[in-house]
Amino acid sequence: MSIRIGILGYGNLGRGVECAIKQNADMELKAVFTRRNPADVHILTETAKVYSVDEAVKMKDEIDVLILCGGSATDLPVQTPEYAQYFNVVDSFDTHAKIPEHFAEVDAAAKKSGKIGLISVGWDPGMFSLNRLYANAILPEGNDYTFWGKGVSQGHSDAVRRIDGVIDARQYTIPVEKALNAVRNGENPVLATGEKHTREVFVVAEEGADKDRITNEIKTMPNYFDEYETTVHFISAEEMKANHAGLPHGGFVIRSGQTGWEKEHHHVIEYSLKLDSNPEFTSSVIVAYARAAYRLNQEGQSGCKTVFDIAPAYLSTKTPEELRKHML
Repeated sequence: MSIRIGILGYGNLGRGVECAIKQNADMELKAVFTRRNPADVHILTETAKVYSVDEAVKMKDEIDVLILCGGSATDLPVQTPEYAQYFNVVDSFDTHAKIPEHFAEVDAAAKKSGKIGLISVGWDPGMFSLNRLYANAILPEGNDYTFWGKGVSQGHSDAVRRIDGVIDARQYTIPVEKALNAVRNGENPVLATGEKHTREVFVVAEEGADKDRITNEIKTMPNYFDEYETTVHFISAEEMKANHAGLPHGGFVIRSGQTGWEKEHHHVIEYSLKLDSNPEFTSSVIVAYARAAYRLNQEGQSGCKTVFDIAPAYLSTKTPEELRKHML
């Protein structure tokens, strides 16, 4: 029997989940739920249907895992605990500082309903989190470093688009090569926020807009740009469409540590990603963890989980025997 998946929200992430389901033979897309007019949402899967979000709870017995594709700012803090009352759910909540409180909310709802709520699934948090944990456990004496990019930050791009006079914008996060090389060389540098990354912004401005004002507002924006070396370029809408339509991203998680009685030996563990499409890769991680959520619930487990709680075998379509034979 296929694992029946529902998608709540059909933006970049929702479309990515739909594509990922196609590549997993043990899954089928059952339904897409949207806050838009369902007649205006056209999906790729011919065997699935689009419904209003108001119809979701009525279909709780027809869906094994509901994947929540909303944003972390306002959608997921409400949606994940709400829908964990009725479904096994997976989300990609990525506001790191608020994960503990989000976990508590989802855990209470999922335990009450007997469902699994899997939160903060993706590549950071998610795959990067796992690699930080593994490396810390293996090299307890050392330092962690995380570099993001080069890639498009969707949140930062959106913040720039909200500036008066800006029609469109893309913001790229770029690791500082000097800092990255120092970490890779095992130098264990102490790096301030602005020493690890620079930011490059491409802006399509309204005709006659004050470009100096826009540049200043970008560079001085608290929590986004004020701590970084930031370069701003003004380009045409045509150039934006031609050169910056994609959503690439990636990054590096590095643990630099020591072993030996006198810590005389140095080691560097590095995990890296280079992604053509941030949302499609994130979606692929989510779909693998949806399989785990289903299996855990079939075993009778409930409550909120993170990637730290899931044994790797639960992610794979392969049997334990196949994993031991071919991957161990």
